[in-house]
Amino acid sequence: MTIVPVTSADLDAAEVSWFAALCSDDYRYLGVPDGALRSSWEHCSEIVTTAESLGFRNILCPSSYQVGQDTLSFVAGCAPITSRMNLLAAIRCGEMQPIMLARTIATLDHMLKGRLVLNIISSDFPGEVADSHFRYQRSREVVQILRQAWTRDTIDHAGEVYTFKGVPTEPARPYQQNGGPLMYFGGYSPDALDLCAEHCDVYLMWPETKEQLAQRMRDVHERAKAHGRTLDYGLRVHMIVRDTEAEAKEYAEELVSKLDDDYGRMIRERAHDSGSLGVSHQAKARELADKYGYIEPHLWTGIGRARSGCGAALVGSTDQVLSEIEAYQKMGIRAFIFSGYPHLDEAKHFGTKVLPQLKTCSLPHEYGRVPVETPATPLGTGARR
Repeated sequence: MTIVPVTSADLDAAEVSWFAALCSDDYRYLGVPDGALRSSWEHCSEIVTTAESLGFRNILCPSSYQVGQDTLSFVAGCAPITSRMNLLAAIRCGEMQPIMLARTIATLDHMLKGRLVLNIISSDFPGEVADSHFRYQRSREVVQILRQAWTRDTIDHAGEVYTFKGVPTEPARPYQQNGGPLMYFGGYSPDALDLCAEHCDVYLMWPETKEQLAQRMRDVHERAKAHGRTLDYGLRVHMIVRDTEAEAKEYAEELVSKLDDDYGRMIRERAHDSGSLGVSHQAKARELADKYGYIEPHLWTGIGRARSGCGAALVGSTDQVLSEIEAYQKMGIRAFIFSGYPHLDEAKHFGTKVLPQLKTCSLPHEYGRVPVETPATPLGTGARR
């Protein structure tokens, strides 16, 4: 398997993150609504504090218009109830005027003392069906304006979507003075890859076969190289880990045992990214899977039957899941965003069985991008059993 050069190639640790189910994406049985798992502040903030207590280094706070809570408000609420873990806030480019967004991000970054990272999203808005090129051009300009707000005295931008001249950046200076929050980005179209290669820091992928992921990483690396840059790579994938492989596979089948496929299709189609190229790749993976839904021995696509976006899970015993993560690390993947159903329960399974055996880091802190007031000593340095 080809190993792609990465920014953090000298690290022997990985950033291991969990997922806050802000978008009503939490189930005991996939596709069966459960009032106790609804997207509330109480439930989702418990996921955040539990993940931090288990030793996860970051947590993705997603964005959706159809269901759930406002991402940036939620992240602000998490500032006083967390102290070590980063918060990866999804921002939908174009939703907010870019200079006002820069100020909002700066405020959050100060509240979190530099623990803010960003996931750049280019999806349509409610009532909008925009051309893909326009959406990514809009995102490109938003990112360019944010970078100016974080590194220059004034914002001067003349683009296709936005034009600003001589706007002072002082209100928009974040806590992270040396470049601002790290930017994660996921996208599959040529415009998306160009945006990430030129302006973002971590290219985030959804689960496919290892060879497909490796080829995607090679493609992105070549585009970044043309801009004189080297990126890090991340993988967003669900998790089902148990003491034995049989137990894990049995739970996977139980998870979808009450799923109505028509209802699952409705769940997928209500998402604003349901027609994206990335989502189509997840659908293709389901089509190519075996009769049990596996496209690799431990990569199960059943999750995607009732979920747009990331649609597969690693399923296996503790040692099998550890081996899969190690294989991804050898490919050059340094950031992992895991999740599972229900999110609290699965965080505890992974956080007690697998996480203690992984050496972890927080990517922004390890590179000295922020002034760190508490030690950034890697967690989870136990030897693998």
